[in-house]
Amino acid sequence: MLNQAIAVINGKGGTGKTSITANLGGLFAAAGYRTLLVDMDPQGNLGRDLGYLETGRSDGGRALFNAVTTGTQLVPLREVRANLDVVAGGDLVEDMAAALYSRGTRGQSVATAIRDALAPLARDYDLILLDCPPGNRALQQMALATAHFVVIPTKADDASLDGLIQVANLFASVRTEINPGIELLGVVLFSIGARSRKIALRARSTVARDLGDPDLVFDTEIRLVEGPAQDCRRLGKLVHEVEEQLGHDRSLRFQMLRAARRSRKDEPRHAPGGALQGLAESAPQLAADYHRLAEELSGRLQLKSKVPA
Repeated sequence: MLNQAIAVINGKGGTGKTSITANLGGLFAAAGYRTLLVDMDPQGNLGRDLGYLETGRSDGGRALFNAVTTGTQLVPLREVRANLDVVAGGDLVEDMAAALYSRGTRGQSVATAIRDALAPLARDYDLILLDCPPGNRALQQMALATAHFVVIPTKADDASLDGLIQVANLFASVRTEINPGIELLGVVLFSIGARSRKIALRARSTVARDLGDPDLVFDTEIRLVEGPAQDCRRLGKLVHEVEEQLGHDRSLRFQMLRAARRSRKDEPRHAPGGALQGLAESAPQLAADYHRLAEELSGRLQLKSKVPA
């Protein structure tokens, strides 16, 4: 395993894996930690959250595919943000495990293929986050064979909680057979509505019962705040970046109002450079959730004497 690697995983899609990977990675990078994000999802949605799909920087998973199947040195996308590098995902990632098996490779050499590809890079990073795909057991097993820690995001619905149990069973299998040092860092409740306290409490009870330890559920919950979540995907920005842009736009609005009051002209006045983008005013709420989650995750890592602390 790689000591600084965390797998973000659930057996069901739409539970917040990519959003949590992107936003935690961005926050730790902004705090000065050298961070690597590995997109193991064939959909490659990490590129949408970080904006590099729109700039044409994604290779659709080719670098990861070549490194795993041919031993080519893995070269990530550099400086997607300051201190933040990314190994892109995409269609080729889905072909990776099949390609290994078709060449007659079996057993642990397949499971540890991602770890072996990342190992030469690991010393360059304080933190490595693996964005894992739903429903692809081979890729999930590769991620768990690589990671020291596991974070499981889940919504409060039954299907998402079932996906959590699937991952917990796979986690137990990998720990027994491949990676005895792997540890479950915790479960994050994702997309929790402001008026859904009973649902959230029931989900917490269910997770605590199924995993046998209530302390494994993070105190922080990521709220359901649709406006800024849509802004992030639309703009290719992280939540804290949208929050910063919102503050900038508010300042411009104030300047416009002051200018309008002083002006005797009837023509409408516009913000410089068209900066106003109608950003959701609830962005600071969601940004605060991710900041709290980053702090809580850091605290749990510190208790285990690992970085970042």
